[in-house]
Amino acid sequence: MKRKPLLLFAFPAFVLLILAAERIATILLGTYPASPGMWKVWLTLHPSSGMVWQQVDVYLGGAMVLDFALLGAALGICWMASQARRSAAFFLANHGTLILAALMILIGGHSQTASTIAGFSAPSGFQFSLTMDFTWLNCLLAVIGVTACAYCHFAYMRELGMRVEPMRVRLMALQRDF
Repeated sequence: MKRKPLLLFAFPAFVLLILAAERIATILLGTYPASPGMWKVWLTLHPSSGMVWQQVDVYLGGAMVLDFALLGAALGICWMASQARRSAAFFLANHGTLILAALMILIGGHSQTASTIAGFSAPSGFQFSLTMDFTWLNCLLAVIGVTACAYCHFAYMRELGMRVEPMRVRLMALQRDF
């Protein structure tokens, strides 16, 4: 079974699509501030990606053109990584995107009332709480992310097995010759 580059590209593209949709919704909300539909779309997308853009805008100066240029560059890098011959590129791209998605969910949970608050204690006894907001978008992002991670691991292990097979045949031939 050969790996499917489109499946490896789907999850990073989905996360970048969410980030781009939030930027587009922000632009349209500025154009049509009285539209309830625009507010609904923006309020759905903003908790998960708005905090990310606040951090990015500190370094980019708040220009939306630079935001879209950054998204385009990230999309191109993820596409090239999914098409790469070596498996390390798509492995890193998928797992980097999974970390970004987890941060989007966790940061977004602090921007509104969380639906789950779990209390934890560190080994030193320090108490802290983890808040996550289980909206449909965050759940979809988590499910697709875990699925993409599983497929990435499966593809990596499959390629590793395909690389080991010729070596195994050569070793058996050497043993036979001796």
